[in-house]
Amino acid sequence: MKQQKQRRARGWLRWTAVVILLLVAVVLIFNQQIKYYLTESYRPQITRQAIQKNQAKQSSANYDYSDAQDLSLQTVAKARAKKQPINIIGEITVPAIDLTIPIANGVDNTTLALAAGTMRPNMKMGEGNYALAGHNMANGSKVLFSPLYSKSKVGQKVYITDLKNVYEYKIYERKIIDPSEVEVVNNTKDKIITLITCDETGAHRLMVRGSYVKKMSFNKAPQQVQHNFSSKYTTGRNS
Repeated sequence: MKQQKQRRARGWLRWTAVVILLLVAVVLIFNQQIKYYLTESYRPQITRQAIQKNQAKQSSANYDYSDAQDLSLQTVAKARAKKQPINIIGEITVPAIDLTIPIANGVDNTTLALAAGTMRPNMKMGEGNYALAGHNMANGSKVLFSPLYSKSKVGQKVYITDLKNVYEYKIYERKIIDPSEVEVVNNTKDKIITLITCDETGAHRLMVRGSYVKKMSFNKAPQQVQHNFSSKYTTGRNS
């Protein structure tokens, strides 16, 4: 009887080990797909009240982009596991390249796993240099700032919103820069938007800049822009 129990115990341990190995193999094989899904399926509930509350937290966020690491499955999973992982203050859409994601305070790894991050504290939409960073997941990915790297062109329109107003910009520059060129996120007298993401190697950065065009109330924005902001997330426009 004792030997039978020992054999059963060994058999159970072997099957457990096999199952664990299979699960590990699946995660390794589908690492990218799982990571893409966790990021792309992120649908935060955004309200005007939440944005106003989060805007007050801007000074306490981390704005050191050099601390940002390559996006790992562990980072994305950890970000999704938290009930409210990031402080969302708006949204950005580039209709021509099918890019629509949240904007959140700072550029810590958790924030950049799910959103575009502000690169300076206390920035205001439609004023000075509104600088944002986002991950490029390369290989034709459609999540985060990946389309910005693969599809953005001079002349395309960029829109950002705080749910009350929409701010329109027009891309006038697309340039590969060194990571050391941190001055590109400094404030400017001109009203511009600066979007930063990595190139495919991670050794350099893509800088996309747009000039300010106009500000409009949310319900006066182009229908495609309203659709992009409204269809991608549960935004609570009337709140």
